[in-house]
Amino acid sequence: MSGFGHGFEGSYAGNAARLAPDDRLECGICWWIYDPAEGDELGGIAPGTPFAHLPAHWVCPQCEAPRHKFMVLRDD
Repeated sequence: MSGFGHGFEGSYAGNAARLAPDDRLECGICWWIYDPAEGDELGGIAPGTPFAHLPAHWVCPQCEAPRHKFMVLRDD
């Protein structure tokens, strides 16, 4: 298990303080990827917005999964 505490592999366990501003996260339901460099045009999220700065009401634009269902993608 990674250093993200309890939960599934790559989970940030709902603790946005554990995320780097450029971390990309993948929905654990539909596998849609939130990339801060791209933002979320459908959700009105500007490019350059870190996942930790998404509004509380934000959900996956593809399947409406809540934020805590997202997993951090690591390049290593």
